[in-house]
Amino acid sequence: MMELDARLLDAHARADTTALVTLYQEAAQGATNDAARGFYLTHAHVFALELGHPDAHDLRSKLVAMGRESPL
Repeated sequence: MMELDARLLDAHARADTTALVTLYQEAAQGATNDAARGFYLTHAHVFALELGHPDAHDLRSKLVAMGRESPL
């Protein structure tokens, strides 16, 4: 996880929003509990919304399934 943390910090430092969507999704996949998974997915979703990223809908669906977002 330390290598992923370093890549996240680097992407933040470079303001690379596209990379942040991908990296936060990667972090969510490796999360060991639902709280961490929800945290990372929420960050991925926010950055995806900022970009109009094609994963935004899927990320929201995952958050809805986790009970962390309300269905439309």
